[in-house]
Amino acid sequence: MTKLHELAELGQAIWLDYISRSLITSGELQELVDQGLRGVTSNPSIFEKAIAGSADYDEDLNRLVRAGRSVAEIYEDLAMSDIRSAADILRPIYEKSKGADGFVSLEVNPALAHDTEATIAEARRLFASLERPTVMIKVPATPAGIPAVESLIGEGININVTLIFSLEQYEAVAAAYIAGLEKLALSGGDLGKVASVASFFISRVDTAVDKALEEIGNAGIQGKIAIGNAKIAYSRFRQILSSERWQKLAAQTARVQRPLWASTSSKNPAYPDTLYVDNLIGSDTVNTLPPATLDDFLDHGTVAATVETDVAGARNRMAQLTELGIDLDAITSKVLDEGVAAFAKSFEGLIASIAAKRRGLPDGGQQASASSGS
Repeated sequence: MTKLHELAELGQAIWLDYISRSLITSGELQELVDQGLRGVTSNPSIFEKAIAGSADYDEDLNRLVRAGRSVAEIYEDLAMSDIRSAADILRPIYEKSKGADGFVSLEVNPALAHDTEATIAEARRLFASLERPTVMIKVPATPAGIPAVESLIGEGININVTLIFSLEQYEAVAAAYIAGLEKLALSGGDLGKVASVASFFISRVDTAVDKALEEIGNAGIQGKIAIGNAKIAYSRFRQILSSERWQKLAAQTARVQRPLWASTSSKNPAYPDTLYVDNLIGSDTVNTLPPATLDDFLDHGTVAATVETDVAGARNRMAQLTELGIDLDAITSKVLDEGVAAFAKSFEGLIASIAAKRRGLPDGGQQASASSGS
């Protein structure tokens, strides 16, 4: 039994925050699943590194260019191929857990983060195209994204709500999930067949708050706010599960929208490399780890239920932050904007790298350009 199996016994699933063609074809993903991995997440930054940083996709890219595909179509074909393959590897986890786990996530185009209707249409199209019950579509927790979550859940589409940084965002996301399930129930849909996670970002909060604390010369609570923020969100999650409104949905086989801890690699080298794993372990949670952090945890991480410990201390530290004149809401709002912009930039870079690879083909991609108009 590995530490991942031990975490599963405590109710936490570990997902891998990484995907690439070689991860799949080498058998490495299957090996990780055998060790207890229970899901995969992707984002534009991950695909940019995978496609631009290797020759693994070149054969398929050449084939797609010869077929006259546009750059956007090439990206989607390459990404969807990886997502489908990962979904198929994870399918036994999905079946064994009766649909509770074994998911792989694909993000909508980040350029749509501020357009509700376009996000709904894109998520709907991607989910239908992938044709896998083990797929989640990632939608950002922006003011425009949250209403899209409600609509998509109401259609029975699995959603990974990403870029959650604040308790206010989390509350809105949880409310959207519940409202979406209620719509699905009214339409006669099967609530037990739709799944969702609420991806709460961790280390980026500490990075921003630590900087503010450093500016005022107070290091006492550096490295402690992000974990506290997540623990308070988890406490709210538990309160929601005890509500009459949720209990009515649970009686109709609705699945809980698990908090997913994202951005869990330590950005500060002075902090333990498993800081954001060891301290956020608990039932009905997911932690998605980049490969290096997964390796670190398997090597020297600590398995113990921790997410419900020292919640009072977390609230005290939040109050202390306010007393110091640091506005956490303003910080998380800024980090959300930066996160959306960063993913959009990565997506643009990904498209540009595919275009550059296409131009590097023997015919310079001219045949494809002539036939695709791009």
